[in-house]
Amino acid sequence: MELLLQRGYKNRMRIYAIMVFICCSIRVQAQFEPMFTQYMFNETFINPAYVGSHENPAATLLYRNQWVGINGAPVTQTFTFHAPVADRRLGLGISAMNENIGVTHQLTAKVNAAYRLLFPNSALSFGLQGEFTNQEIKYTELNTITPGDNQFLSDQERHFRPNAGFGMYYYNDKFYAGISVPRVLENILDPSGKEHDSRTNKGFQYWHYYFATGVVLELNEDLKMKPSLMMKAVQNAPVEMDIDANFMIKDFLWLGCGFRTGDALSAMIGFQLTKQMRFGYSYDFTVSKLQRYNSGSHEFTLSYEFRTDKNKVISTRYF
Repeated sequence: MELLLQRGYKNRMRIYAIMVFICCSIRVQAQFEPMFTQYMFNETFINPAYVGSHENPAATLLYRNQWVGINGAPVTQTFTFHAPVADRRLGLGISAMNENIGVTHQLTAKVNAAYRLLFPNSALSFGLQGEFTNQEIKYTELNTITPGDNQFLSDQERHFRPNAGFGMYYYNDKFYAGISVPRVLENILDPSGKEHDSRTNKGFQYWHYYFATGVVLELNEDLKMKPSLMMKAVQNAPVEMDIDANFMIKDFLWLGCGFRTGDALSAMIGFQLTKQMRFGYSYDFTVSKLQRYNSGSHEFTLSYEFRTDKNKVISTRYF
């Protein structure tokens, strides 16, 4: 019996150590916005200047299940809708994100607006973003070692926090480049506070800088290549990069691969079901120290571009 108790204690301590490591990793990752492998097909969450860049209204649904096999790992759902208005000189958009990490729940709503300088075959856009986030920690969902522990008998009250962001985005039919700061404030739930309070940090040192670029290369009539790069930087943290390459076969099948520094290798497949609708799936294989504890990450996207003019031909979108 004593041996069994010792084994049980060691197993619990091992689990606690893993969870502490995961929480620390999540806290570091939280220095940046939520990560998306298929960012290159919908950059609204990266850059508000992206809204209205399509010729027609467009909507995207995304579901991401990260680090499958780890209890409490991030699960994210997003919805975006944006459209060009005023002869494409303006772009307007809305987006929402629901994210669960352990017992932490976050619901975010954003409103985006962009002003566009139109050139004969390209455009330069300037975007602004307003954001409201509802954050809470549900301590009552935890299974504690000591039943009735007073620290976990009630949930943390919800906290609504505003935020803002801005960006620039240049693009034509075969190339794009953008730089942005999606959030200028750092909103943090502080479970170690006197009453598990929240706080907002202000200052340039908390700005998260994003740079994203990509190009479409026509290798032959039936094959196109789309290399893309995204860089993320914040003060006192290492620069992260997503390096990806997608190939489009006969304007129908997307196949791609990518690498996120210090985190994962990814494989992507997508189907251009029609010129208006695209379905995509990506799988991330973890290469960090979390590799031992999870079986990878799954991400699904569904995009649709609405046809507002029946007489207008819709061209296939590459980004």
